[in-house]
Amino acid sequence: MSTMEAEESAPLLTVENLVVEYPSKKFRAKPFRALTDINISIGQGETLGLVGESGSGKTTLGRAVLGLAPVTDGRITFEGRDISHATRKQRRTLSRDLQVVFQDPYTSLNPALEIGAILAEPLGVQGLEQTAARKRVKELLDQVGLPSDAIHRLPREFSGGQRQRVAIARALALSPKLIVCDEPVSALDLSTQARVLDLFLQIQKDTGVSYLFVSHDLDVVRHISHRVAVMYHGEIVEQGPAAVVTRDPEHPYTQRLLLASPVPDPDRQEQRRADRHRLLDSQRHQHEQAGAVA
Repeated sequence: MSTMEAEESAPLLTVENLVVEYPSKKFRAKPFRALTDINISIGQGETLGLVGESGSGKTTLGRAVLGLAPVTDGRITFEGRDISHATRKQRRTLSRDLQVVFQDPYTSLNPALEIGAILAEPLGVQGLEQTAARKRVKELLDQVGLPSDAIHRLPREFSGGQRQRVAIARALALSPKLIVCDEPVSALDLSTQARVLDLFLQIQKDTGVSYLFVSHDLDVVRHISHRVAVMYHGEIVEQGPAAVVTRDPEHPYTQRLLLASPVPDPDRQEQRRADRHRLLDSQRHQHEQAGAVA
């Protein structure tokens, strides 16, 4: 689905004025504010890339959508329903439509269970009988490009890329409408990254699933996203079409992220490094001038 088509339909997910705070461990200290006034939306069949450095708050936003981070203020709406403070029972029902793929495919898979059991687990929780579950597991393995004999193998018998395919298959088991992808390719080598990203794109084309795709890499989100939101110190500093934000960004922080992305050409990489240093020096000079005026 194109960006225009996704925008014309009602948003699947809406986050409005979201604030997330964690209590301080120090006596009487103010709570730590992880997210401030976050506003995003994701349409049907759309991918929103959420990009920023470590500690920017992007993973916290994904966790808040999944109900794993406390919502202090604001609202999260999924298919018109307020899920900001959904109960455990409500979250179990939501899991049919809202799933997650984590960064490390090995730690997110039970090492003691065969792949077939891992994929059948969410199906059993939702009450699917065994014959139908076995059929669905075979469909999932085919969908993510794994052989049928993977059913009887353990996670440790697969490569990192193959394990991530298993994690994607598990997320797809209940045919969700939205998948939160938390740095799903950052632990993989570049060639494997490309294959897994192409798999995400093909699955979206085939099923119409939406993604909230969390990454620190602008090149990755450019490849997979319709729109991009850039996070810095718990706030969204820039948001717009992927082609614009990842190639001609307006905010100085996004510009630094772009110049920090590695490129295979040594001459271009050297030029990027020089441009980034010039940008940092210019911004430092501006801050010093502003401080002197103040």
